[in-house]
Amino acid sequence: MPLGNLTSQFFANVYLNELDYFIKYKLKAKYYIRYVDDFVILQNNSKVLEKYKETINKFLIENLKIELHSEKSKIIKMGKGINLLGYRIFYYHKLLRRTNKRKFKRKFKEKWDLYKNNEIFYEDFVQSLQGWLGYAMWANTYNLRKNLMIKIKVKTETFIY
Repeated sequence: MPLGNLTSQFFANVYLNELDYFIKYKLKAKYYIRYVDDFVILQNNSKVLEKYKETINKFLIENLKIELHSEKSKIIKMGKGINLLGYRIFYYHKLLRRTNKRKFKRKFKEKWDLYKNNEIFYEDFVQSLQGWLGYAMWANTYNLRKNLMIKIKVKTETFIY
């Protein structure tokens, strides 16, 4: 099934549920993140991670009849963070990737111009903004979101009566 298909995402989550329990409760990995078929385990000891990798691959082969992708399964240092789902994930915090912020700014300007020129309704403008804010809130973006809302309030006060 194509990855974008909702049923393939659903079945991946159902199928890999056993993996989640194995990693969390058998290996007792404290920092584990999985989205569909991508996952990350954060650990500051590379030897522990090597053991996890071997154990997880064995579990996958024996129990789920799949295995880790040899080229995509890596153990890396956390200094620069790990790119996953549009975030840069560090040991103690998450940031939005710069490319995602630039893309948002471009799309925001496009939506703003459409709204300003009465080509879309205010509700449509706000709805697209809320979607991005819902995504951004899972990273350390409090100041970014606060400043954005201040700018929007100032701009929209001149248009809404």
